[in-house]
Amino acid sequence: MNRKIALVLSGGGARGIAHIGVIEELEKRGYVITSIAGTSMGALIGGMYAAGKLGEYKQWMCSLDKLKVFSLVDFTFSADGIVKGDKVLKAIKEFVPDTNIETLKVDYSATAADIENHKEIVYRSGSLYEAIRASIAIPMVITPVIKDNAIIVDGGVVNNLPIRNVTRNRGDLLVAVYVNANVQPIKLKISKKEEKEKKSVYLKKLNEFYEHLNIISPKPKKEKIGYFNLIDKTIVSASLQLVQLAIEKNPPDILVNISRDTCGTYDFYRAEELVEIGRQSAIKTLDEFERKN
Repeated sequence: MNRKIALVLSGGGARGIAHIGVIEELEKRGYVITSIAGTSMGALIGGMYAAGKLGEYKQWMCSLDKLKVFSLVDFTFSADGIVKGDKVLKAIKEFVPDTNIETLKVDYSATAADIENHKEIVYRSGSLYEAIRASIAIPMVITPVIKDNAIIVDGGVVNNLPIRNVTRNRGDLLVAVYVNANVQPIKLKISKKEEKEKKSVYLKKLNEFYEHLNIISPKPKKEKIGYFNLIDKTIVSASLQLVQLAIEKNPPDILVNISRDTCGTYDFYRAEELVEIGRQSAIKTLDEFERKN
């Protein structure tokens, strides 16, 4: 099989790591990605692929639990957000140099939102990292990009599955990957010992992170929602209808749905597992599509 596809990748925090597994399965089956449009984490993963560095990025992501993860968090006590997000991109630049979008081998776009002028922004040229930085600026978490008279934040605010922004070529297939879907999550068989070890290290660091922000306080056992979880649920809920409308208006030939309950938005320590979940989700969807076509 050698079919060309236009690929659309949604935002979804750590769940977006599953995009890697989907892309790997598509390539394994001989699909050729000719264009990519992404929002937030989808813009980041799509940008790494378009730059020809997805393998290096995957390796880096899967080693995060062995690194000082939170040394990459650049705190800022601004009213606009609590993290600048520049350190992470700087670390990635060490193995994926910045480049202009128009020079990439794969047609690429990143979607962001200008909340000052109430409009969507689609980056199709200029610095790849500037586009990614704007697209991942989760409101109240990562500081916005302020440029001229624009305040630019995460594209998930206006278009979390940017189907209309992907470049189409004659005869291609439209493939969309949505990582906030209301479907049952895939459960992988991982040893309890391995999961416990990874989770204990991560949660220790995460608790230190919360304490640093002074946002932890004693709360009743029944209270399950926290600061970041609240922001995540708000953005996902607000975007659900927009995503549904986008799918209805431009139905993908292949829609890979990954559960919003797969993991928390900031569970980056589960990178290896999330890649495999993306792969398994793609296998199931592609098998069904190929049987019918």
